[in-house]
Amino acid sequence: QVQLVESGGGLVQPGGSLRLSCAASGFTLDYYAIGWFRQAPGKEREGVSCISSSDSSTYYADSVKGRFTISRDNAKNTVYLQMNSLKPEDTAVYYCAAARYPTCEVVAGGPDFWGQGTQVTVSS
Repeated sequence: QVQLVESGGGLVQPGGSLRLSCAASGFTLDYYAIGWFRQAPGKEREGVSCISSSDSSTYYADSVKGRFTISRDNAKNTVYLQMNSLKPEDTAVYYCAAARYPTCEVVAGGPDFWGQGTQVTVSS
């Protein structure tokens, strides 16, 4: 079965950290650009970060620059999102998406696969 599965979400206090994982099954991530997105209640989905397949170039939304780090481990067929210094406004369902393309341009508009999402709640 071809799918992306996110994990690692949970409840964390402001200033805390979480590491999200996006694991692929049924296909290999080597040739896919991977993006992380999030959607908070009542808000539109927004792009958080992306990593290319060609040279692992990374991109971040301004709201998470300096706090989040995306990385990929092709041997484990997994992409990670390390989230540090979390804020209440980071609370959302986080999704990963994969596009068979060397760079990140098509991930938001035309991914091949979406994961089911994982909830991140930042609250004291």
